[in-house]
Amino acid sequence: MSTAAFHVAGLLEKMTSSDKDFRFMATSDLMTELQKDSIQLDEDSEQKVVKMLLRLLEDKNGEVQNLAVRCLGPLVGKVKECQVETIVDALCANMRSDKEQLRDIASIGLKTVLSELPPAATGSGLATNVCRKITGQLTSAIAQQEDVAVQLEALDILSDMLSRLGAPLGSFHASLLHCLLPQLSSPRLAVRKRVVVALGHLAATCSADLFAELADHLLERLPGPCVPASPAALRTLVQCVGSVGRQAGHRLGLHLDRLVPLLEEFCGLEDDELRESCLQACEAFLRKCPKEMGPHVPRVTSLCLQYLKHDPNYNYNSDEDEEQMETEDSESSEQEVEDEYSDDDDMSWKVRRAAAKCLAALLGSRPDLLPDLYCSLAPALVRRFREREDNVKADVFAAYIVLLRQMRPPQGWLNTTEESMLADSSLRALQEQVPLVIKALQQQLKDRSARARQGCFNLLAELSGVLPGSLAKHMPVLVSGIVFSLADCSSSSTIRMDTLAFLQGLLSTEPPEAFQPHLPVLLPPVMACVADPFYKIAAEALLVLQELVRALWPLGKPRVLDPAPYVVKMSEATLARLHATDLDQEVKERAISFVGYLVGHLGDQLGDILQPTLLLLLDHLRNEITRLPAVKALTLVAMSPLQLDLQPILAEVLPILASFLRKNQRALRLATLAVLDALAQSQGHSLPPPAVRTVLAELPALVSESDMHVAQLAVDFLATMTPVQPACMAEVSGPVLVQLLRLLRSPLLPASVLVAAEGFLQTLVGSRPPCMAYTELLSLLTAPVYNQPRDGGPGLHKQVFHSLARCVAALSAACPQEAASTANLLVGDARSPNSSTGVKVLAFLSLAEVGQVAGPGPQRELKAVLLEALGSPSEDVRAAASYALGRVGAGNLPDFLPFLLAQIEAEPRRQYLLLQALREALGAAPPDGLKPYAEDIWALLFQHCEGTEEGTRGVVAECIGKLVLVNPPFLLPRLQKQLSAGQPHTRSTVITAVKFLITDQPHPIDPLLKTFIGNFMESLRDPDLSVRRATLAFFNSAVHNKPSLVRDLLDTILPLLYQETKVRRDLIREVEMGPFKHTVDDGLDMRKAAFECMYSLLESCLGQLDVSQFLSHVEDGLKDHYDVRMLTFIMLARLATLCPAPVLQRVDRLIEPLRATCTAKVKAGSVKQEFEKQDELKRSAMRVVAALLTIPEAGRSPIMADFEAQIRSNPELSALFESIQKDPASMLGTEPMELS
Repeated sequence: MSTAAFHVAGLLEKMTSSDKDFRFMATSDLMTELQKDSIQLDEDSEQKVVKMLLRLLEDKNGEVQNLAVRCLGPLVGKVKECQVETIVDALCANMRSDKEQLRDIASIGLKTVLSELPPAATGSGLATNVCRKITGQLTSAIAQQEDVAVQLEALDILSDMLSRLGAPLGSFHASLLHCLLPQLSSPRLAVRKRVVVALGHLAATCSADLFAELADHLLERLPGPCVPASPAALRTLVQCVGSVGRQAGHRLGLHLDRLVPLLEEFCGLEDDELRESCLQACEAFLRKCPKEMGPHVPRVTSLCLQYLKHDPNYNYNSDEDEEQMETEDSESSEQEVEDEYSDDDDMSWKVRRAAAKCLAALLGSRPDLLPDLYCSLAPALVRRFREREDNVKADVFAAYIVLLRQMRPPQGWLNTTEESMLADSSLRALQEQVPLVIKALQQQLKDRSARARQGCFNLLAELSGVLPGSLAKHMPVLVSGIVFSLADCSSSSTIRMDTLAFLQGLLSTEPPEAFQPHLPVLLPPVMACVADPFYKIAAEALLVLQELVRALWPLGKPRVLDPAPYVVKMSEATLARLHATDLDQEVKERAISFVGYLVGHLGDQLGDILQPTLLLLLDHLRNEITRLPAVKALTLVAMSPLQLDLQPILAEVLPILASFLRKNQRALRLATLAVLDALAQSQGHSLPPPAVRTVLAELPALVSESDMHVAQLAVDFLATMTPVQPACMAEVSGPVLVQLLRLLRSPLLPASVLVAAEGFLQTLVGSRPPCMAYTELLSLLTAPVYNQPRDGGPGLHKQVFHSLARCVAALSAACPQEAASTANLLVGDARSPNSSTGVKVLAFLSLAEVGQVAGPGPQRELKAVLLEALGSPSEDVRAAASYALGRVGAGNLPDFLPFLLAQIEAEPRRQYLLLQALREALGAAPPDGLKPYAEDIWALLFQHCEGTEEGTRGVVAECIGKLVLVNPPFLLPRLQKQLSAGQPHTRSTVITAVKFLITDQPHPIDPLLKTFIGNFMESLRDPDLSVRRATLAFFNSAVHNKPSLVRDLLDTILPLLYQETKVRRDLIREVEMGPFKHTVDDGLDMRKAAFECMYSLLESCLGQLDVSQFLSHVEDGLKDHYDVRMLTFIMLARLATLCPAPVLQRVDRLIEPLRATCTAKVKAGSVKQEFEKQDELKRSAMRVVAALLTIPEAGRSPIMADFEAQIRSNPELSALFESIQKDPASMLGTEPMELS
């Protein structure tokens, strides 16, 4: 016998003791043992433990009974299935006991066992078997009418079981439905309520036929408006409809046309409980079936507005309205006598709350109707801010906040013009309503209820976010409310934290002038909060002080408000917190941060306090816990334009900072480099040289490929230090350059690091005296290329040559007197027959940059060298020469451009390279310099639009795009005319050229382009396949980079786009390849391009899409070619995240193509790539399933549950699915993907 079994046997013996304390302690010890993961029971011990616990369930002592029933939970996972079934049988038998206490214990036991059963989705059949065993007994218990208590317990257990394990009970759903439906007529209210809950859970998991039966039953039982019905029965049926709507509303779409009119009629009956249920059902329908509810929105809106103010027990329109709200209790007691209507019986507040929630659901689910809804809903909601019930008021505030969130302008420059115009009318109306909102909230801001004030602050915070600056005129009212809440120590700390958070947000959205008159009133309560013993309040208050200093006394601007009366008080309050030894870490960090802001913004006002404050920062710099916030605070001080005297601490600070550069904490290293750079900029000449050397000695190790961001900051700091401490820099320049040159040879070098390296190299040769000679540094830079063997080829990565060329150009720019000689040297290297390929590539790339500053001498010689290089056998040399020709030409257009155009005409074999050179020239040259040549270039480019090489046409298109940017008002209309005049290749080239007009940054051409874009999009109707494909690529670029260009045209474009997603049989052909026939689908690329456009639309234009129609085409794509399926899998997973309600409505139809993908088999003789494709498809399909299961109700669909069980039963699919669920990064759809 094992130790655990022996110990358990001893406990079982004690459980038989006549002493209840012995039994209790033994059961408690058993509970502890069962909760251990390591315990293993043999079969005999299992039987004994189960038998003993079942016996203790009937113990005379209640505490022992309770403990025994709690033991059942951990026991379920430790014993075999047969023992679990024994437990369940015993509990079901006890459920029918005559003893009430035993029935209660058995009911609790069954719920405990069910809660501990492993879900069916894990592959375990235990839950299913146990539930099937219980279900029959529960059904008989519910059907019997003798004992209501048994019925209630059985219904509770059934609801629990259906909510957790509904799908595996599919075979019992019909019997359960037929058992539950008659109970809707039970005379007992408690029974009816529990049946309503159980039917809701059943509706989510039952088959479509059973759901239709349930819906028909409810609709048949619901009487028409003229048919009298029992109020209780009617309430139960409507509550059942609401319950089904909340749990399975996505399945009710087909029945809404019959249901909603009935609910509207029932609202007219004088029954507040019934009205509440009707409005709750409408709320569920709006959330689950927003599209199907479209025709009913006007009537539902009218109902909500009507019942939002339904308060027959209160007179809001009295002349003494304000006094009534303050003396609500006395008023209501008078009304009780007068109207014989008691507030205790008043159900009208529930109706108003349901109406407010329904409006919130309407606003949240139908943003497309916002302009229409705003006019009617916003004023009504504002009027209801005076609501007397806190619960209702909170929901009215919540509904208004939903309205504000829907009006929030889109973020980012992409939407700064057109999008703001779309929302302009609503925002203007909101701006006009702000005074009414403030007036309605004025009383509420000083309400006795903390919850009401919290709602006010949340609403005002959202309002200030939607309309920044709109609250400035109303600051007296807001400050009065803020001070009232900050001084309210009787309420919980939450209201003060919310008030401080609101004030902090307000300081960032409203102009500082609005706060200046109120600072004497506002500052004392904030200072009191800084001293509050509760750390969260103190931390929030310090953030507010920080924002106050930043907003009221900004850097680099004249001070409008004299800070003298406030500085000392703020400083003393903060330093008092910092000197405390028992300070919470969060408060300590916030206090240090505030000190940084205070000294950085107002250090010149601190006087004698400045030096002790700096020394305190130095102390915290030495402390391991506070060093990071201290470094950040010191950065603020160093960057301050006040030019504060930091000499007292510099000698000690620099060695400490140097030691931080050796730490493994990356955030600390980054912050340290930032503060060192700030100190070098502000205090560079006065930094003590010994301390500087200590810091510089740590720098070479940081210039490393292992952390590019750290390397960039380190190089930036070196560039800052070189002019101010050249002597110190000369000592470390050697080791630093070794590391920097190694970094420049990295193919992964980011542009930011390259820019930093250029700046550092320029300072090395530009300092007086220079830290290093120009020629020496140039030879060091080019050594990796020049020292390579001649026949070794480039050897280095292509990107390295570009990086080195940029650095050579930077050196030439820093020493203009050396530029001509450098250019001559490079030209000599380029034309020398002894130069290796790598040397020539570097020479041409360097000339591309240096040639523009080298003067006309070398440029004349360059033409011949570059033309000769275009015929080089090395592709790398040809590409570099082409690039150099364009870049050098851009610096000397009169000499080079006519020559280049003539060469394009004369050299058809080198046309592609010469066009690439022209592209570079057009991109680098100033627009005014190009205008005289525009006509010649235009004519030349359109001569080459009909070329047979697609690559050449692509370069021509890019050249046309760059040329149009030279003079858009003149050239863009001409470009559009070419669409009707040109051949198919010309038309596709024109469309591709327009794509190059769309950049990911704002451009002056954008407004003009928007007026023409509709004409260009008409090319989707072009009969030529290549033109339509180019148009889709152009549309995708527009949607991805500047959605505002096409958003207004989507109604016209989307039908054409959806048309391109369909498989066209006339584009599928068979090609004979020897004895085999191969099917070629010429429309595949079109469909892929169309689905890529659809994915981009999801990210930027979701509000303009009819998601149901969109999903229909995604659904078709799930059965298409491999490439299309991969795209639609990504889209479907993304849709499950962005708009789960429409996805949920058709989840049953989406499962079948996923199932087909997962169960497909590759033919035995197929190539390896086919197996890899199928594996990737399966993985993507599994990701979609995982994304669908994040929608709460999706897992309860019977088809989804069946598919999930199928996955679990297949070892290969199960392992794949589990690996995807464990790795959130592999989930599709959680983050947008780049497809453009």
